[in-house]
Amino acid sequence: MKTRLMTAFFAVAMMASCTGNKGSVNNDSAEVNDIAAEANIDLKGQWYIENIFFNDSDYVRPAEILPDIKQYVQFTDSTYSIMTNCNSISGYYTLSGDSITLGDGMMTEMACDNMQTEDAIRRILPEIAVIDVENDSIVRLNCRNLSGYIILKKNTADEVK
Repeated sequence: MKTRLMTAFFAVAMMASCTGNKGSVNNDSAEVNDIAAEANIDLKGQWYIENIFFNDSDYVRPAEILPDIKQYVQFTDSTYSIMTNCNSISGYYTLSGDSITLGDGMMTEMACDNMQTEDAIRRILPEIAVIDVENDSIVRLNCRNLSGYIILKKNTADEVK
């Protein structure tokens, strides 16, 4: 009798767990669709570097340092290139949902008078892990530790590149 009761209990438990999974499969499916939609982020083009932020007392605003020089990131389908007032950095990137990986790349190494932006870029670039896009014109590249980020502003068609 105990054996039949235990068998019936396990049978009911198994059926309940199978039917209970249907809802979570749909939820997982919805999450996958959301991630796929996020992966359609279009970074292609030129983005001005507005702010490189490490914490409240450690940040760089390129336009305040050198207002006449536009420092930017250029994205293509799979590559990025960064142009500071002195040197350039380039490499490959990958997007997966809201995750971004900026691979190690090549870098020129000229010595210049003001390398504040470049030094900040070199320091923060390996930590970038998450991307947020606002209105297709502002991008925030967030660090893994969530305290640092880079703000980029899309170069509009009426601005000179």
